[in-house]
Amino acid sequence: MNKEDLFNKLRRNTKEQFDMLEKSIEGIKYQDVVQQFIEMSHIVGCEVIEAQAEDDINKLIQKAYPAAKVLASNVRGIKADLNPDTVSRAQDLNGTDVGIIQGEIAVAENGCIWVPQTMKERVVCFISENLVILVQRNNIVNNMHEAYKKINMTDYGYGCFISGPSKTADIEQALVMGAQAARGVTVIIMG
Repeated sequence: MNKEDLFNKLRRNTKEQFDMLEKSIEGIKYQDVVQQFIEMSHIVGCEVIEAQAEDDINKLIQKAYPAAKVLASNVRGIKADLNPDTVSRAQDLNGTDVGIIQGEIAVAENGCIWVPQTMKERVVCFISENLVILVQRNNIVNNMHEAYKKINMTDYGYGCFISGPSKTADIEQALVMGAQAARGVTVIIMG
């Protein structure tokens, strides 16, 4: 039996239908969303830098990752060795020490950031040894309900929430950092 046959069988045998209840869900609210976001970001393993208006973002990144040799980014104003919009293939980004990407919405509730695909090769978000996510202070929201209301998909039709460095403990119960993506994540709050 295929999926469509199963759905048709369920529809035929449904005797009574009930409408979904109209219930407004507010979600948690914080007195200081920026401070809550910073605290949750630390809990999920991120470093957080609060940039001042006069700060040079490139210098902040260089200070955070002084040993980095290969930086990749398509963010305007960021000095990078590779651009995910101009590489020939996704594999060309292999060996990236630091990927710098623009986050759109940061969530205080859980420290995650919505990152829409704004580059041709989104692999930069996952293949980089370390990830720097830039986010505007005024784009920090209280909870996921607020975040989902603000999401706008790009023409690429892809985006994801990123929350801290990649980690797993399912191999012999040992914590492994960078198992599926970046080993380290730094969030720079701007504005």
